[in-house]
Parts: sequence; C-alpha cells; structure tokens
Amino acid sequence: MTPPHLFSFGHGYSAQALARRLLPQGWIVTGTTRSAEKASTLAREGIAVLRPGDDPAPALRRATHLLISAGPTEEGDPAIAALTPLLQEVAPALTWAGYLSTTGVYGDHGGGWVDEATPLTPATRRGRLRVLAEQQWRDLAAATGLPLHIFRLAGIYGPGRGPFAKVRAGTARQIIKPGQVFSRIHVEDIAQVLAASIARPNPGAVYNVCDNDPAPPQDVLAHAAALLGLPEPPREDFDTAEMTPMARSFYAESKKVRNDRMLRDLDVQLKYPDYRTGLAALLAEEEGGAD
Repeated sequence: MTPPHLFSFGHGYSAQALARRLLPQGWIVTGTTRSAEKASTLAREGIAVLRPGDDPAPALRRATHLLISAGPTEEGDPAIAALTPLLQEVAPALTWAGYLSTTGVYGDHGGGWVDEATPLTPATRRGRLRVLAEQQWRDLAAATGLPLHIFRLAGIYGPGRGPFAKVRAGTARQIIKPGQVFSRIHVEDIAQVLAASIARPNPGAVYNVCDNDPAPPQDVLAHAAALLGLPEPPREDFDTAEMTPMARSFYAESKKVRNDRMLRDLDVQLKYPDYRTGLAALLAEEEGGAD
C-alpha cells in the first residue's frame, strides 16, 4: 500500500512540527526551502527537500496531501505563482490541502472577541496580504476541487521561540499599551490541529488556531521572569518606547480569538491550553537539554 505523502511548500517552523508527527507513522514528506543550511537540517530529519530550481512536479503528482506555509508577497501567494498550472492538474487527486494563514486577517477589535464569522478587516500590510492570499486559494479550490482548509494561526511560540533568552539576557521589555491583548498557540498544538484535520477532512473549513487564554503581552514576560526567578523586565510605555516599525505593527491590533470550532469539530484537547503551561514546558525542555 502506498504511504500517504505530504507536499509542504515553504517547510517552516509549524510544518516541521507536523512532519515530526507524520514521519514516525510512515508518511513521506517533501518540503521546499530556499536555504541551503536549512535543507541539510531537513534532510537529516527525513524530509525529501526541494530547493529553488528543482522540479516539484514528480513529488507533487505523487502527493496525497498539500500544506502551504509560505507567506504572501505584494505579487500574491508564492505557491500559486510557482506551482500553477501544476496545482490545477493535481488538485482533484489530493485528499487534503491546508493553508496556514493568520488571525491578523481580522484586524483590530479593541480587545474584543473574534471568531471565524467575523468580517476580515486587517489593519496591517501583512494582514491585508493574507486576506488576498486566502481568497486566491479559495478561488483555486472553487475552480479545481482542491480540498482546501484554512488555518488562522495566532502568535506562535515553542522551542527556540520562547521569551526566556531575552529575559535571561536582560533585553526583554514589557511594552505597556492599555487594553492590548493577544492570542497565542504552541507549535506542538498547531501540529496536533493539522493532524486532526488531516484525519477528518472537511473541505472549505476555516479554523482559528489559538489557545484558551488570550493575554496582555506583558503578563507573559512577567510570568517567564517569575519562572526563571528573575526580576520582571522593565516596563515601557508603548507611545514612547523605541521599537522597530515591524515590532510596533504587532501592537496595531488587539483582539481575543475564539477557538470553539477547532476544539469542537476536530475534537482537539490542547496540550498547552494557556501560556503558563506552555512556558513551563518550554523551560523544562530547555533546562533538560542543558544537562
């Protein structure tokens, strides 16, 4: 029996977490990357790597599942640009396709709740590009029968993407903007959600992927410092803090994201339902690795 085969375009942080679940189950995973260094790492993990200039057609024609993680540009979604008309050819044969979007498509809601039915009113360039890319994928699915699922990811953290290094180094700052709140998700729970969707496809579905506890960013940093037994990072007012335009843009939107559909329809039990359990696990992993 031919094993299932995931073709992952833009095989990044979240896709790697999913691959770590699938490979032990006998899956074949083909991933694209532009980085030679990353290609070597992925190959050691068992990924069949495609670099720029490699022909994606043989792998994509064998694929049973498709994951798109690459971010869009002003020109649109890079996967659609690179893989059309090949995508049109293979779409009807795929069992599942997933597009990783962002909760930034909802824009600013003044700290209020949003769900999958909330109108898309992005407040940032990144959010606007994601809305356009989502529509491109919907249009492709409507035209080809691609079994598309859209996953709107909250702020991602996990191994190598936690706050502890900056807190230890004394470079972390608590940026205080009254009413600011974010939703988050541990990368292992992203992988769990994607695997659950693969197990029960529902083409056309859109899922918010976040934990159960939206929180102000300063609360997360303060808790990280407490776990380390260190003083809280200094507090700075958002209006006067020195920040890069990119960092400041993350504060342009404040909202709490509902995950009811994800939990109900995919029967997911989050491993890290809030930042406290997630940070505790990250610290234990870091300290265990240092022994």
